[in-house]
Amino acid sequence: MSELKLLAGAEPWAADGDTTGVLFVHGFTGSPQSVRGWAEKIHASGRTVVVPRLPGHGTTVQDLANYGPEEWVGTAEEALRGLFERCDKVFVCGLSMGGTICYDLATRYADRLAGLVVVNAPVYTRDPRAKLAPLLGRFNLFLRGPANDIAAPGVREVAYDRVSTKAAAKLIRYMGEVQRRLGRITCPALIFTSAQDHIVHPSNGEYVYDHISSTDKRHVVLERCFHVATLDLEADVIVHETEAFIAAH
Repeated sequence: MSELKLLAGAEPWAADGDTTGVLFVHGFTGSPQSVRGWAEKIHASGRTVVVPRLPGHGTTVQDLANYGPEEWVGTAEEALRGLFERCDKVFVCGLSMGGTICYDLATRYADRLAGLVVVNAPVYTRDPRAKLAPLLGRFNLFLRGPANDIAAPGVREVAYDRVSTKAAAKLIRYMGEVQRRLGRITCPALIFTSAQDHIVHPSNGEYVYDHISSTDKRHVVLERCFHVATLDLEADVIVHETEAFIAAH
């Protein structure tokens, strides 16, 4: 498969800092741009950070149809292992599906992770169209996507405006798999939920908070943000809380 040109802003990014490493994972149909500002500010506080680009993202929505959770998680896990090799303490941070991937990683690396930070990460959907996913996933269709659910005026996410039904069906199955393993998460956790999320139902945050086994956990509700909260009106709250969480652990 020939290499596709990346959308402007969709490039992966990394920066060296101290021996505390932080992995940032972007969401479905999005790109590193949606979490890069978050990562840059955490790096400014001295941390080593890595922001990978998940396969099929930041190129074309047709490219997205060629991939699924195996490749997305594999890319994030490769970056995580690199941080384990270089850092004494490692945290994982994710937005939307990126947060779901972080939940997955935390079920398997809970004893090695210093902490977990997620923003509007789904483990289930209340969208009635999800019932059609097994059927639609058989076809290479492209429907209206979830991009740019942002309250802040003039802010745009580097993301597809359409979604591959093949990729979406794989994601829905994957969310269910992660949901069933939430009890394996024991590391400290910081969970952000936007009260006005139009993509991921806000009940996901409380559900995860109640079902993970972590004793050190906190759930923060963002009142003014929509789904892409890392680019929204309370992005500074996410940064401040993340910095404090990392410092405390």
